[in-house]
Amino acid sequence: MEDRVIVALDLPDIATARATVSRLEGVVSFYKLGYWLMLCSGFEAFLDDLLARDKRIFLDAKMFDIGETVRQGVRRAAERGITLLTVHGDGDIIRAAVEGRTDSSLKILAISALTSLNDAGLRELGHQKTVAELIRDRVMNCIAWGCDGVIASPDDVADIRGLAGAEQLLVVTPGVRLAGTGLDDHKRSGTPAQAIAAGADYLVIGRPIVRADNPAAMATRIIADMRSAA
Repeated sequence: MEDRVIVALDLPDIATARATVSRLEGVVSFYKLGYWLMLCSGFEAFLDDLLARDKRIFLDAKMFDIGETVRQGVRRAAERGITLLTVHGDGDIIRAAVEGRTDSSLKILAISALTSLNDAGLRELGHQKTVAELIRDRVMNCIAWGCDGVIASPDDVADIRGLAGAEQLLVVTPGVRLAGTGLDDHKRSGTPAQAIAAGADYLVIGRPIVRADNPAAMATRIIADMRSAA
């Protein structure tokens, strides 16, 4: 189960991220890098160091641009040795991303709906569908476009696994929290055990681990909760 935990290094600077990785040594080895760190001084060296130490990287870039820009961006990520990469957008964008990864081991993940989004927020964006309807349509499209997987909340995993063809998709699940802890800004959440039982492949967990007094101990508790669902 420890291989299925992705720790989100949502931290203010590279020094803090390095220290957190050191404190988690021997417990987890898969890390999400996103906007919190991408523009920090020293990010490139930090990424190279993690890859050199055989850490797996989920680059949460949420690429959204014209097809050729996304295609070439994905190609660079594949060349670097990134394991998972997020892409957002319509069919042209997703298909370009799939083409860009070529025959590498990089997996392309599409965003279904952010865990901070609920039906009311979706209406504010101009959508008439519910979150559940949007996710179902996105997942079916991703299957048709050749995407490797989707990002989905714990609430959504079981419904995704029930869709025809979705058994082939990786489901990567943020918004995971131990029972009795705060949800932060996630509106659709669940426990590690619930996410695993529903069929999630990987859990992305940031603040509960990186802000804990003892990140390794917290990660161990989360892994134990995951195992309880196996």
